[in-house]
Amino acid sequence: MRRETGNLSEVKPRAEGWKERGEDQVAAVERALGWERLKTLISEAEAAVADTRPDNLGEIVERYASVRRMSPVILGAFTFRSWKDNDPLLAALDVVRELHASGAKKLPAHPPMNFLRSAWRKLVKPDAGIDRRAYEVAVMMALRERLQSGDVWVEGSRAFRAFDDFLLPRDVYENRRKDGELASFEDWRAEKTKRLEIRLREVDALAAAGELPEASLTEEGLSISPIRKNENEVADGIVRRLYAMLPRLRITELLAEVHAWTEFANRFVHLRTGAPPDDARALMTAVLADATNLGLTRMARSADAFSHSRLLWIAEWHVRDETYQAALACLVDAIHAGPFTRIWGDGDTSSSDGQFFRAGGHGEARADYNAKYGSEPGVKFYTHVSDRYAPFYSKVIAANASEAAHVLDGLMHHESSIDIREHYTDTAGAIDHVFGLCHLLGLRFAPRIRDLADRRLYVVGARTAYRALDPLIGGTIDLRVIADNWDEILRLAASIKAGTVAPSAILRRLAAYPRQNALAKALKEIGRLERTLFTLDWISDPALRRRTNAGLNKGEARNALARAVFFHRLGEIRDRTFENQRYRASGPNLAVAAIILWNSVYLGRAIDELRSRGENIPDDLLAHVAPLGWEHIAFNGDYVWPADR
Repeated sequence: MRRETGNLSEVKPRAEGWKERGEDQVAAVERALGWERLKTLISEAEAAVADTRPDNLGEIVERYASVRRMSPVILGAFTFRSWKDNDPLLAALDVVRELHASGAKKLPAHPPMNFLRSAWRKLVKPDAGIDRRAYEVAVMMALRERLQSGDVWVEGSRAFRAFDDFLLPRDVYENRRKDGELASFEDWRAEKTKRLEIRLREVDALAAAGELPEASLTEEGLSISPIRKNENEVADGIVRRLYAMLPRLRITELLAEVHAWTEFANRFVHLRTGAPPDDARALMTAVLADATNLGLTRMARSADAFSHSRLLWIAEWHVRDETYQAALACLVDAIHAGPFTRIWGDGDTSSSDGQFFRAGGHGEARADYNAKYGSEPGVKFYTHVSDRYAPFYSKVIAANASEAAHVLDGLMHHESSIDIREHYTDTAGAIDHVFGLCHLLGLRFAPRIRDLADRRLYVVGARTAYRALDPLIGGTIDLRVIADNWDEILRLAASIKAGTVAPSAILRRLAAYPRQNALAKALKEIGRLERTLFTLDWISDPALRRRTNAGLNKGEARNALARAVFFHRLGEIRDRTFENQRYRASGPNLAVAAIILWNSVYLGRAIDELRSRGENIPDDLLAHVAPLGWEHIAFNGDYVWPADR
């Protein structure tokens, strides 16, 4: 039903033109409408919106017929277990199972209801008595939530197994604790509490005195000066000169030369025998079909040297996830070993970001929507890039998936020899659980948080009054829940380090259930503490802000090169299967790594040439030269391989 909330059409002409007349906006509102009338209209509008909100749970109950068909099949086929003793949800499943087995129409007088949320209880237990339909639907919905969180699991299942199955066996973990590899809670608490108190006092003193570097904290809130791009005409000139000196070549010639340096193609070993490919050129042609998004059929037509059946055989026996990772690690190690790449960083920091690719054709069937990228379906390639521009990890994630869950996957599961100490992301990765896990794994997490002024700081113990920081204090860290679950927290961190579980799988499990379990709460409290320490460093250390921004810029610049490589089929993902989509992500990332390696080698040679002529080119100027140019590389046309190495 439509509700009239007042007629604003007559007010609009009277209110318009205030800006042109130079009139104060507050005075204009008072003259045209009046504040009391405005408050009344706002209240009526809010009431109208509240009254028209749909009852989603009621709509779910109306679909009881579908639940009624499936619930007896599910409850009869599977055995559910819980980590809780006498879990009321399992008792409710027994009640529903017995109803279907006996054909009874009514529920027992007092069925288990402790597990239901308050919104469900209102539907299940109306004044006339317990609603059988609503109760059964509520039980199945609660079962779904608990399965997602891992609080309930299916006996014998791989997809819905017990949370404990993801972790190191108890005896292995206990041996590590005996060896002194893991810290005690008391030592951790003493060190963290002391550091947090010191940093709060230091930053509060700077803020109160108005001495925060390039930042201010006033009654109006926190304000941080934006990082502005340094316009350096000298650096731009040297970039143009160096790239003008590079030879022009085809992408096939570039890959062949990089293979001659590193033999990366030999990492694509045979699935059964483990032998390298007989013909490296055929292997690189199949990889190039993934990298350029051309596909094997069209690549066979463009590269006359190899038939479609030959490329298909190579792809089936040599190209898979683990061989892509091994070849990528070979190129990444070569990039970091180059003497010229040290100009760009120490090799121990990295960033990660997602790049959206639209889905088309058959790929639309397995793509997701994300409002950020418009109304068309697609997927994201999530890539980790080191400070030396090496793209050392890439994976496919859904367009609507949270990037935060995948931050740690690339840091823990890449196969290169680089050792990352500090990692940067944008706001999408900045959640408390990631802060907590990064700390436990010995990494510093430094995200660029867009809404930092709205994030709260947390203290330990009794709240102390701060002169400047007090408006930002949001609460206290619950050390008790951390202490109660410290053993399981360390076991979780040890399991991730040992590779028994992917960090993204753990983070999805911990975040799946609205009423998170004790381990998730403890990890969140650790994350709040680490985020507070990071925030204090962020607002007081301009160097950290610039370092994070520079790291993210490298990843974003790398994305432009990846899109230039992945240009066939309009840059769309047209693969239906997740396996082929993974290859579509790994192919361009490998080609980008090869281009970066080739560019870095030839840029180094060009610099040596200029310096041999007596030109003074300082290293701090060369730090602005990125190995991401591609104007000298031909990506399309006939894919012809050079006859000689």
